[in-house]
Amino acid sequence: MSDARPHPRLTQRPTLTALVLLAAAPTLAQTPWAELGDPHLAVIPRTADEAARIAAVTAPPTDFSGPWRFEENPAGAQTVRARATADAFSQPAANLTFAQELAFRVGNGLFRRVWASAPASTLASDGLGPLYNARSCQRCHLKDGRGHPPEGPGDSAVSMVLRISVPAPHAPDLAAIERYIEGTHATAPDPVYGSQLQDFSLPGHAPEYRLAVTYEDIDVPLAGGEVAVLRRPTYEAADLGYGPLHPGAMLSPRVAPQMIGMGLLEAIPAQDILAWADPEDADGDGISGSPQIVWSEEYDQPMLGRFGHKAGNPTVREQSADAFSGDIGLSTPLHPEGWGECTEAQTDCRAAIHGGDPEQGGYEVDETGLDLVTFYSRTLGVPARRGVGDPQVLQGRSAFFGAGCAACHRPNFVTHRLEGDDPASFQLIWPYTDLLLHDMGEGLADNRPEGRASGREWRTAPLWGIGLTQTVSGHSYFLHDGRARSLLEAVLWHGGEAEAARDAVIAMTPEDRAALIAFLESL
Repeated sequence: MSDARPHPRLTQRPTLTALVLLAAAPTLAQTPWAELGDPHLAVIPRTADEAARIAAVTAPPTDFSGPWRFEENPAGAQTVRARATADAFSQPAANLTFAQELAFRVGNGLFRRVWASAPASTLASDGLGPLYNARSCQRCHLKDGRGHPPEGPGDSAVSMVLRISVPAPHAPDLAAIERYIEGTHATAPDPVYGSQLQDFSLPGHAPEYRLAVTYEDIDVPLAGGEVAVLRRPTYEAADLGYGPLHPGAMLSPRVAPQMIGMGLLEAIPAQDILAWADPEDADGDGISGSPQIVWSEEYDQPMLGRFGHKAGNPTVREQSADAFSGDIGLSTPLHPEGWGECTEAQTDCRAAIHGGDPEQGGYEVDETGLDLVTFYSRTLGVPARRGVGDPQVLQGRSAFFGAGCAACHRPNFVTHRLEGDDPASFQLIWPYTDLLLHDMGEGLADNRPEGRASGREWRTAPLWGIGLTQTVSGHSYFLHDGRARSLLEAVLWHGGEAEAARDAVIAMTPEDRAALIAFLESL
């Protein structure tokens, strides 16, 4: 699903009642990291013996001479056979029970469902829009893989959106809310266009915009006489359907990320992620990862953000509900508005007929439907590694660690031990991410803050499965906006905290750079 939008508690001018309540409530900034938990999980506390075993298996590696134990199974028991077809990301996790695999298949059907406008004869499939970016989840996450930007004028196969926000107002009567969001950046949805621009609409409604992008080539000389050509994008919200944007509007392009392994990322103990946070760079290594702490709509408390390009959502379920609302215009128990993301200024949009079904609690996607799509999204299997013992892959792994890439792309974690038959329980996983926010430099900056993430910060993207992008998605576009046309281009766009690692790659011999890419393609 696509990125989360800021929670309204953090973006809208509060009422007096809200200010009083917020002044008395714990603030996101005041919430000690040690108190951040995982209320979405039924956790069985680790024993001292388990903690020692986990510390040993996740310790920084020292021997690079051969494959490491278990690394060929990046998702532990959820790892699936790597396929050389476009279905490589669409397999159920290998450790599902029969009943769970049935739920996975039903969830897959809902994920692929093409929604229609209301009223329709298919009551279970109506409610689309009135404004939307896609008619199904699968439309953006084609084959559960990565989206892409426009490839030319009139390209209709785009799985990319523009986020939008404006600076929030500051006034003396906002003192309480400012204390509440201390540590976050004060932004608000655009008063007319909301927090995401929709490029499709039902008949009788104007789409909000048309995405336009142009590119400028940039040459980057590499050691050994090679030259890489990067493309710098410029985005425009063209053909606006509801008047001009707010003068302070900030736009951020986002392509849909791949879907694999999300339930495992969700099951990593928050404290294991926070242990790697170093916002003040106390150890002086130049890496100052920070946690994104967000307000959970479902649990009504601060939680660690994990999902989305800026980690704006804490759970797969909330991520799914946000996408149903913003991307397709569908109501759920977490977002009950039948008009999706239409603002108060878009009166015709809000007045349109919606597809809420009394037999589904008045929602277009009821609790059962949301749970099934969430389960499907949580249990997509991660393909096994390829060529873990290949000499070039081993050389590239050494280059990856030697350049410092693993300082942000942390190799492995062990998930919580969970009650029942939860398939994410107690798995050694190799996602190559720390799920923290990092300053990636001016070159990748979207200059649009989101929660605690500045306009230069992004969540470290998981790397598992990245070598199968061409196989699954039919392209090799990477980064948050798909500007990089290869893994090497993606590396060369790194700046800020990753500048030293990027420069190390530039200075490598052509053989070492080729080995580095071979290692990434094996993930």
